[in-house]
Amino acid sequence: MMRCVGLLGLLLWAGILFGQVNAEDNSRANGLAVWLDVEGAIGPATHDYVKRGLAKAVEQQARVAIIRINTPGGLDVSMREIIQEIIASPIPVVGYVAPGGARAASAGTYILYATHVAAMAPATNLGAATPVKIGGFPQLPDAPDGKPGDEQTRQPRTQDAMTNKIINDAVAYIRGLAEMRGRNADWAELAVREGVSLTASEALKEKVIDLVAEDMDDLLARIDGRPVNVLGQEMSLSTQSLTLAHIEQDWRTRLLAIITDPNIAYILMLIGIYGLILEFANPGTIIAGVIGAISLLLALFAFQVLPVNYAGVALIFLGIVFMLAEALIPSFGALGIGGVVAFVIGSIMLIDTEIPGYGISIPLIVTFTLLSAGFFIFVLGMVLRARKRPVVSGSEELLHSMGEVVEDFEHEGWIRVHGELWRARAHTPLSSKQKVKVTAVDGLMLEVKPCLTDHTKER
Repeated sequence: MMRCVGLLGLLLWAGILFGQVNAEDNSRANGLAVWLDVEGAIGPATHDYVKRGLAKAVEQQARVAIIRINTPGGLDVSMREIIQEIIASPIPVVGYVAPGGARAASAGTYILYATHVAAMAPATNLGAATPVKIGGFPQLPDAPDGKPGDEQTRQPRTQDAMTNKIINDAVAYIRGLAEMRGRNADWAELAVREGVSLTASEALKEKVIDLVAEDMDDLLARIDGRPVNVLGQEMSLSTQSLTLAHIEQDWRTRLLAIITDPNIAYILMLIGIYGLILEFANPGTIIAGVIGAISLLLALFAFQVLPVNYAGVALIFLGIVFMLAEALIPSFGALGIGGVVAFVIGSIMLIDTEIPGYGISIPLIVTFTLLSAGFFIFVLGMVLRARKRPVVSGSEELLHSMGEVVEDFEHEGWIRVHGELWRARAHTPLSSKQKVKVTAVDGLMLEVKPCLTDHTKER
């Protein structure tokens, strides 16, 4: 009986294993298409997600990778890194602006141009690819003769040299992508120079994209049999009956997205500074120093991949120093006000870009400015001033106190300190009524020495 049960169990497991193998074989026979979501502002986390997603698609032997795009733009460095991953991909990459209402603006347009097949869903748009100028201050237009102030003759100044360099570099870049994929390079240049945009139907008409698809299934059906060039080799897409699989962001990408958010990086930096200052002001706390060090290292990592203006960082540190100095040096508020102003200006300047989604929230700046001013000027100021006050209780209070000898003694005897009798020890003979000073406390024994008078000197 037991043998029969064992045999049946073995056959059952063999059947399950055989079914799994057949399912895997069928899946491999049908093929796999993976898709990734690029949503929101494009940054370092987006690049990490696309890079790892494409590597996973190759590992799973996917026939095609689809990047579904819905973005207002993002950082130029991250955009170029994503495009490099797409160009170097050994499997075809399809760019798909979806769902309805989505857009591929600014950096999204460049990425769509870089994909092997460009598609859009109805009611979507792309374009507005003019690069946002990073850094600098606005310049006032000058009069034709170079003399400012003449409102009648003043004309708008043409774009400065740096702006021209940025625009021309972006134009050359997107035209190169357009020529590589056989798309409309002239419109791509207009999208950069004039910031023009197109709807899905207009983009198809202008040969900016290859097709319009209602959804993923429609997209796979429409690209079937389409010729593409992958790493210099011509091939034809075979997307019929492919199994769609979504590659989601893992914990590493999500963590990177959190700490590279400018607001989070700003908070981490300030927590790090506060923690280290607390540790130095009160050594031995440990927890403040540990939290501060970890937060500051995470902030520095985020700043490494963000467009940080280091003049803003310097102003934030200067503001903190001024506010701390206000707590220690009586300046009638001058240092405190100057510190608050430097802190606010530095916080606004910290992230050196006007790209949507990559700025520090003004309410957050105001909140941390008030917290910093309160912390450094009032709280930390009171703590530091309290440490400088003389001790008024306990055995430490006896140090440097004045006393009077009760009766003559050579080495040990009695003295009166603060109206109390204490056993005292001295290295020189002392006489009754002589004034002494406490130099040390050893349990209930005081070390004393005679006070100097006009006629004696301490040797």
